[in-house]
Amino acid sequence: MRNYATAQNIGGRAVQCDATAVYTHRNGARAYVLLDGIGDREYVQEWTRAAARRLARTAARLHDAEAGLRAEYDGYAKEPDREGPWGFGPKAAAVVAVTAPGLPLTVAWCGDSRAYVLARGTARRLTNDHNLRRVYPPCDMYPEGGNRHKITSCLGATANDARVQAEYQHPAIEAVTVPAENCRLLLASDGAYEPIEDNAATVSTYLVGTPAEAARDLVTTAVAWAGARPDNATALVADLRP
Repeated sequence: MRNYATAQNIGGRAVQCDATAVYTHRNGARAYVLLDGIGDREYVQEWTRAAARRLARTAARLHDAEAGLRAEYDGYAKEPDREGPWGFGPKAAAVVAVTAPGLPLTVAWCGDSRAYVLARGTARRLTNDHNLRRVYPPCDMYPEGGNRHKITSCLGATANDARVQAEYQHPAIEAVTVPAENCRLLLASDGAYEPIEDNAATVSTYLVGTPAEAARDLVTTAVAWAGARPDNATALVADLRP
């Protein structure tokens, strides 16, 4: 029986530009990917779906989330149309998690799509958003902090670690390693987690039932709570075993 499920809600957008992909390599590694495409156009949707599949295949083949994301980030950055001051090309916030036999869980990201693990009833966030709110956190003078919708790194960008670090105080790609254990993995776009947090709730409340039930409950609640113009909301939920 499949251990994962994805749910999506288009929200108030004209086009669903989030995408997920799962790929299992013959080496036994499995990659789970969620991309949040930037924009609201069909060409972004098409690119994001293809990029998610490509990233999942590469990360599983390399049996490491960071190695896979860096390979794809560098590959897109080298495309001629993206180079120079007028560089153009679709982009997406990306998060990828990889499991492999005998190895810990690895997670890597660029942008503000998130990864959580739910273990013993508590959800722990593994990622740290790449956006201006991280660069300019809330303070007494500016209680909201920087604009959380302005991301500072993404798949499809051309800036390397050093350039992003100099401008935003974090590298273009970050990664974490988590010991293998029985847990539930959640990958979520900002349209899925932001409305939950904005309403003083936690994602763990919605991670009950089967993976399909949990993913569907999370995105349905997020869109219902998002206000006048809900974003695309996407969640991928997977039950992991060491």
